[in-house]
Amino acid sequence: MPIPEFIVDIRKKIGHDLLWLPGVTGLVVDDAQRVLLVRRADNLQWTLVTGCLDPGEQPAVGIVREILEETGVTARAERVLAVDVTGRFTHANGDETVFMDVAFVCTPTGGTARVNDDESVDVGWFPIAELPELPARHQGYVKQYLDGGEKTWFAEA
Repeated sequence: MPIPEFIVDIRKKIGHDLLWLPGVTGLVVDDAQRVLLVRRADNLQWTLVTGCLDPGEQPAVGIVREILEETGVTARAERVLAVDVTGRFTHANGDETVFMDVAFVCTPTGGTARVNDDESVDVGWFPIAELPELPARHQGYVKQYLDGGEKTWFAEA
């Protein structure tokens, strides 16, 4: 996974210490109720599309950018699904991060799903009832979507 240049610059100053970063996740659902997933290159796990925002980037703009960069699919962010905090990650190089994540429900508007960068080894559309195993947080986002509420989920404690 390429590290954004602004993070490389920060890491030169603070080393591997914990960074609190802004993240986005996209639950991209097409008209056939299929979900766009990526299989990550670093751990081979299927996930929703995720990414780190650039400094000053609006979250909805960032997730649309990430979807295109990672999958070749153009999309529109429809609504905020959830606001959440990830667990603490220790990356292979020792860097520590926690993400404040804004998850969006997105609609595809064009393009063809494909591996479009080096962050993924596979990309595909999956029927929402037949998803492969996903990280718990992503399973929660899918459940929130299936529950049908338009209300944004967030932890209260």
